[in-house]
Amino acid sequence: MYLCKIKLDNMKLLKQTIWLCLTALVTMSFSQCASAVKLEDVVPLELGEVYQQSWVAGVQGGGSGYNLYVPVKSNPKKIVLDSLFFKGKWVKLELKSASLYVGHFKTKANQRHDVIMSSDPVAEYGNPVPNISTPQSMKLNDSECLVSYKKGKKTLYFKISNVTKKSSYKYPKTPPKS
Repeated sequence: MYLCKIKLDNMKLLKQTIWLCLTALVTMSFSQCASAVKLEDVVPLELGEVYQQSWVAGVQGGGSGYNLYVPVKSNPKKIVLDSLFFKGKWVKLELKSASLYVGHFKTKANQRHDVIMSSDPVAEYGNPVPNISTPQSMKLNDSECLVSYKKGKKTLYFKISNVTKKSSYKYPKTPPKS
């Protein structure tokens, strides 16, 4: 009688353990689906020619990078674009005019490399933060970008293909005299 009770207790424990493992597995699989970027099938606004333009400062250490321009032809739903993912980096979009958003990307070329090393952490306050690449959940080529926007509390995404490249803009060494 005692052995039967031990076997029943072991079976109950085994059944509960299997049930708990299955429940945990199903829960984790659903949480992974929610974190994936889902692209909208229809772009919620009409865009003009999206293009990138490189720039270089005219002074040593003044910086360099490229800007990605997103002209909006028509926006009947009054959607506000938030961020842009291009060439493995996320940046906030800046509204330059009622119909133009710009994303500013800095590159490593022509940057200042002054780093303050000190035993006092406050003295190192102005040091640049190292770039940590964002893991890319989907593969995009060099002429594609992702745009995020908010709809209520939800963040939605759409993809732009055929980003063209315009000639570089080189800033002058000194500002023009007026």
